[in-house]
Amino acid sequence: MPGKRCAGKVQVVYQMSKDIGIDLGTATVLVYVKGRGIVMKEPSVVAIDKNTEKILKFGREAQLMLGRTPGNITAIRPLRDGVITQYDITQKMIQHFIKKACGGTMLFRPRVIICVPSGISEVEERAVVDAATQAGAKRTYLIEEPVAAAIGAGIDISAPNGHMVVDIGGGTTDIAVLSLGGVVVSESIKVAGDKFDEAIIRYVRRKHNVLIGERTAEEIKIKIGCAWPREENRVLDVKGRCLVQGLPRMIQISSAEIPDALEEPITAIIEGVCSVIERTPPELIGDILANGIVMTGGGALLYGLDRLIAYATGIKTRVADKAGACVVIGTGRSLDHLTNLPEGVINLSRQREIAKNWQ
Repeated sequence: MPGKRCAGKVQVVYQMSKDIGIDLGTATVLVYVKGRGIVMKEPSVVAIDKNTEKILKFGREAQLMLGRTPGNITAIRPLRDGVITQYDITQKMIQHFIKKACGGTMLFRPRVIICVPSGISEVEERAVVDAATQAGAKRTYLIEEPVAAAIGAGIDISAPNGHMVVDIGGGTTDIAVLSLGGVVVSESIKVAGDKFDEAIIRYVRRKHNVLIGERTAEEIKIKIGCAWPREENRVLDVKGRCLVQGLPRMIQISSAEIPDALEEPITAIIEGVCSVIERTPPELIGDILANGIVMTGGGALLYGLDRLIAYATGIKTRVADKAGACVVIGTGRSLDHLTNLPEGVINLSRQREIAKNWQ
């Protein structure tokens, strides 16, 4: 019977198409494929030949070129502070990662859900949707990072109970109080992991008269970085260029120096947390005191940052399990609830439904 054959073909096509969740971060792109989990984690870096405008490498291969390229090749990040700054390059990067997640072929265009900072403007929202659609997405949806982070951390935000999430990524820190599946109060500040690296570069230059690169600063942050003094002091040998002699020089950086180096960006984050708390309805403050603050994102893994926020606010603070992947896990879990939705930001009622169904 023709009707049955047609219906069967439609069902097969639907099953073969892939739904994809993307954490489009300033520093890292994580991709979640429905039914498979997280399939990709790549740096948000693209290497380009300036003479021909040809893209040479994406992701990890391009990151290895940062600061090491010849004159005609440049390695860039097409996203800054959580938003698209170079549209065409971002679109090609998204296309590359979608194709890679689909196994190199895109016979059927996938539905894609992308997380965005809570303070994003309508113009920036449209840029993300258009970039994903041009990259090959059948339909594109957006979800706010704090909501995705809370779902990924296993928080029940569907109930009339307040929860506070601090998501520290590469370009932005999103701070939000959530209740009934939506954002009650939020603030998105452009201070996060990248600002930590810049602060370390400035400190080493000022204190040691040595210039280091972004990758070296990131290595310092990961290996010995801390916001609260460590019980055991750690040291790391660092190579850079002496600003006095102009020659290569090796110095030792200790973990005891890092809290001073990171004072400015960390203070900005704590002020953002306090600002959100000040604007939170009184009824939810009691819930936050009981539930505590949950930290997610790669920046939350900085040693002692949770203790410093707890000390500054008087509210118990913890780092979520798999903090660096909470946003993409929450984004991926939302893939089951996209039927018959318009493109763009998932509305409040849908966020409530998603949160409720994943508890």
